[in-house]
Amino acid sequence: MAAVSSPPVFEIKARLFRVLGHPVRVRILELLRDGERAVGALQTELGLDSGATSQHLAALRSVAVVETRREGTSVLYRIDDPGVFELLDAGRAIITRQLTDQQRLLEELTA
Repeated sequence: MAAVSSPPVFEIKARLFRVLGHPVRVRILELLRDGERAVGALQTELGLDSGATSQHLAALRSVAVVETRREGTSVLYRIDDPGVFELLDAGRAIITRQLTDQQRLLEELTA
C-alpha cells in the first residue's frame, strides 16, 4: 500500500498567503485583533451581506487562522493563532518602510 504524501510546505504556505491575500479577510483579522466578534457584528462592520461574510470566514477557517464558538444563537469568531498578528505587523512594517523610502525620494526630487 502506497503512503499518502502531504503537500510540500511551500504549497501549504502559498495557500495560507492566498487566503490572506484578500482585503476583506485582512480587515476581518484586524477587527478580531480587538477580541472575538459575532458574525452579525463583523457583517455590519464590513458592510457585506451574510453570504459574502460567511465565505470569507470559511476561507479563514480553512487555514486554521480563526476558530468559532456558539453562544446561544450567535456564532462568535476569534483568532486561533496569535502568530497571524505578527504576520500582519510584518506586512505593515514592510509597507511603512516602502512608503518612507518613497517619501524620501519625493523630497529629494522636489528639493
